[in-house]
Amino acid sequence: REVTEKLEEVVKIWTKQIRQVLVESEQIRREADDVGPSAELEHWKSRMSLFNSLLDEIKSSRVKKIISILQAARSKTLQQWKELDRSVTIAANEAKDNVRYLYTLDKFFGPLAHASPVMMEHIPSLMNTVFMIYCTSPYYNTSEHMTSLFLKITNQMINTCKTYLCEG
Repeated sequence: REVTEKLEEVVKIWTKQIRQVLVESEQIRREADDVGPSAELEHWKSRMSLFNSLLDEIKSSRVKKIISILQAARSKTLQQWKELDRSVTIAANEAKDNVRYLYTLDKFFGPLAHASPVMMEHIPSLMNTVFMIYCTSPYYNTSEHMTSLFLKITNQMINTCKTYLCEG
């Protein structure tokens, strides 16, 4: 019984820490007004790395042993743990999926940043790819994500035009 209580305390600490990571990951990002679309990819790559590390820890043998001991003891702390495990898995899957889809746009980021303002040749393919992401991505097809992406694409186009004007 004493061992179970100590293990429950450990799981409660982990639960609190994981909740904090989840809460922080959902907060609104503060970004510069002129940040380009490659920042979106970097954000999701960073998030994918964070949640994959967290999943690796959750799936480690040490954690599994503690959870199995608490299951045998029919601990009430396991319900919260299972919910958090599910939330972390969903967040990791979302980040992985978003990275996969945003990588399809990566080939446009360079030309968009370094082209002359006559970048019209890239725009139809870029928009078709964004449309494909919107139609097929189970996570990225929200108005919030699309608005953020379009804002960053527009920022990049404006920055490219400014650079062109200042150099010309």
